Formats: sequence, structure tokens, C-alpha cells
Amino acid sequence: GEYRIETPLKFLNHMLENLSRHSRFDLRIDAKGDVEVDDHHLVEDIGTCLGMALEKALGDKKGIQRMGCAIVPMDDALATVAVDLSGRGYAKVEIPFSEFKEGKLGDLSKENIPHFFESFALNGRFNLHMLVEGKNDHHKVESCFKALARALYDATRIIGEEIPSTKGVV
Repeated sequence: GEYRIETPLKFLNHMLENLSRHSRFDLRIDAKGDVEVDDHHLVEDIGTCLGMALEKALGDKKGIQRMGCAIVPMDDALATVAVDLSGRGYAKVEIPFSEFKEGKLGDLSKENIPHFFESFALNGRFNLHMLVEGKNDHHKVESCFKALARALYDATRIIGEEIPSTKGVV
């Protein structure tokens, strides 16, 4: 994926670049927010908008594989992600941070990282299951973004001409 990502949160930019590159989704994000207060709203809004954009881009989901999963290592970290582009938003995100949850990775609040994934999945109307283990928080988060990207890449592949549901609608 090609990307142009501009937010005041450099660590988030780096993670979104990974999401684009490894999903092969082209992304253009130009977002500003009240980060002088905190980064919650900006992170949430980006997740929400990305989810809505994905849902719109998939349309009726005709021919897509629909489900995807990935296990991605990054040094000491190992992330496991499964997605189902089912039309039903759900997120189970387990990122056990090694330091205080209230801390930051670069300029991004750790507590808002799971919230980004939740906002993305709920507004993208897909099921997301994400688990990670490891020691280094940066590695854990980056492996999560890359695993999500790879799972979405698989789930969005065109493999046929049918809507991937016994109900005839996703």
C-alpha cells in the first residue's frame, strides 16, 4: 500500500504506515486534533474513519474471502490476529503493556492503542480478535498493527463471485 499519513502523533503515523504497507491498502490520512489536551479524540476519530472507509470500500463484499488471520513476530513480541468481515462489529484486544497503562509510546498514550483497534473494528463492522505477548511495548504494538494488516489483506482477497455468507448478505 502507498500512504501519506499526517497527524501530530508521530508514533501513530508510524503504526498507520505499517498498516498500509502490510495490508497493501492505500491510505491518505490528514488529521488534526486537540492533542494539547490529550490524544484520545484524535486516535478514536482516526479509527472510526478508517473503519467507515473500509466498510464503504468493501460494498456488498461479493467474492471476498471474508475471514483472515495472521501471526506476526517482531523480535520478542508475537501478535495473533483474526478478523471476520461479517458486518458485525466486535473487538477483543489484549495488549498487556509492561509498564503503566497510562504511559506513552513516543507521543501516543498506551491506553488509546486498544481503543484505536476497537474504534476501527466497530465502525468497520468486523470482528477483531487480537492477542499479543512479549516484553517490549513498541514491539508488541507494532506486531499488532502488522498482524492486523496481514489478516485484513487475506480477508479482502477476491476468491470468487459469491457473497461469502449462507444468508446471501454480509
